[in-house]
Amino acid sequence: MLNKQTMISIEDSLPGREVSMPIEDIHFVNRSSLTAKPQGKQQQILFGMGCFWGAERLFWQLEGVISTSVGYAGGYTPNPNYEEVCSGKTGHTEVVRVLFDESIISLKQLLAAFWEKHDPTQGMRQGNDLGTQYRSAIYTYSQTQQDAAERSKTRYQQALQEDQRSAITTEIRPAGPYYFAETYHQQYLAKNPNGYCGLGGTGVCFPPNL
Repeated sequence: MLNKQTMISIEDSLPGREVSMPIEDIHFVNRSSLTAKPQGKQQQILFGMGCFWGAERLFWQLEGVISTSVGYAGGYTPNPNYEEVCSGKTGHTEVVRVLFDESIISLKQLLAAFWEKHDPTQGMRQGNDLGTQYRSAIYTYSQTQQDAAERSKTRYQQALQEDQRSAITTEIRPAGPYYFAETYHQQYLAKNPNGYCGLGGTGVCFPPNL
């Protein structure tokens, strides 16, 4: 029997499919394009914070965030669906793709929100949500982002230690393929205001002056 809190191997992962998930491209909240590529002063980054519904809402509310979408990353199975990811047999975690304008909101501000708004010490879970698809992760698109994410982890770990908290388990590495989740997951809490939101931080503030 598969232990959903143990990362599956590539050999045992599901085969997936060649066809990508068809989605509605227009953001339900701000009417931006979900599939748009960064242009000009824009950057993209992927954040895994447990269930992606609440995590996406956190970021679309921030000024300077151009667009958000939810999807699957960090695993092996190409073009998985939600049920496959939840089975623990794809290796993916649930993530939010954040497209932001760095002239309005900095990567440092996004990283501070990431660390503060979930518990990055729980391994393959987030609160009552258990499984590898709920692990904490940052997937980066440049060496600059990678370095900033690693520095922020060190700073937040220091803050957690001062509060006698556990070690951070967040996975930080360059982004691989990002697979869009089904349309009904996109901006879920805007479509379903009373829907489940599993976000819950440690109560430890991110140190200023990263």
